[in-house]
Amino acid sequence: MMFPRLFATVLLSLACAQACAADFRSVGAASVVLYDAPSVKGAKRYIAPRGMPVEILARYGAWVKVRDADGELAWTETKGLSARRNVVVKALSAKVRAAPDDNAAILMTADKGVLLELSDPAGSIWVRVRHEDGIAGFVRATEVWGI
Repeated sequence: MMFPRLFATVLLSLACAQACAADFRSVGAASVVLYDAPSVKGAKRYIAPRGMPVEILARYGAWVKVRDADGELAWTETKGLSARRNVVVKALSAKVRAAPDDNAAILMTADKGVLLELSDPAGSIWVRVRHEDGIAGFVRATEVWGI
């Protein structure tokens, strides 16, 4: 009697953890229009530039409801998003370091709003990123949005 209840609890916990995990994407090769409803007949909210990270909150057919780094909610077509992951610097400046350590050499400083490609999202304190100029290193996860 105890085993089935424990097994069901574990399965439910795993399902919730997967459902609650954040799903991030980036705007694909071209800019996309963000609407207030899942339809091209909806009001146009704004245009999201190429590479902008968004969090997917819901899916409705070929449309997804997304949240941007400022917390704005909107709808866009799924086909305009890419699985390639980018993050945006949310701190006034973020130091990209050679290693995941506060004492590691600083390779560059990225100002607020700069896009960085997410190379390895596995880290919880530090994440590996790459700038479009080719500089790759580690940044504190708390200084960027899109993880």
